[in-house]
Amino acid sequence: MTEFTPDFRDDLTRLMTWRRDVRRFRQDPVDEALLSECLDTFLLAPSVGLSQPWRLVRVQSDAARAAALKNYQSANAVALSDYSDDRAALYARLKLSGMREAPVQLAIYCDEATPKGAGLGAATMPEMRRYSVVGAVTQFWLAARAQGLGVGWVSILDPDQLNRDLDIPADWSLVAYLCVGWPEAPSETPELAKVGWEDRDAQLEMQTR
Repeated sequence: MTEFTPDFRDDLTRLMTWRRDVRRFRQDPVDEALLSECLDTFLLAPSVGLSQPWRLVRVQSDAARAAALKNYQSANAVALSDYSDDRAALYARLKLSGMREAPVQLAIYCDEATPKGAGLGAATMPEMRRYSVVGAVTQFWLAARAQGLGVGWVSILDPDQLNRDLDIPADWSLVAYLCVGWPEAPSETPELAKVGWEDRDAQLEMQTR
């Protein structure tokens, strides 16, 4: 068993504190070797039945990026229409995507029909495959943050339209659209908390049965 030092544990807590959803990026390129090092953490992530169901698509061409950005803009307009009055005005001012600036963009999918793992652990809860992908994304996010990179998760999208635009296999389901790059400025405070959209809970609640 490896025993970690108190300093390491403190650094791990600091890393999780500084893991923010970044939406404001510099346009400096990300070194490919550094990006690959961070992405390799997917291979270390736990997955149900060792199925490793994550599938990564790099959204790199001008056409693919333009389609993804248009998708976000359309979905964001619909989302704005769900709010009214002061809440709508605040929503309209929010920067909810770094898709214009982020030098690296990744669409992360779950292969719902993967034969790997032989279905172990997913027969009663097939959603465990998607949860496995989420766990891998989180691991990558922390690795990127440790290198100074920022990651932003864009969820205001029409998955079906994105799948068509990126020519994605029918058995794959979208889990995350990630923007990756160098943050304009580091911050340990969520942007939504800064602008008064919502506050983070200070204490974890737990129920007992």
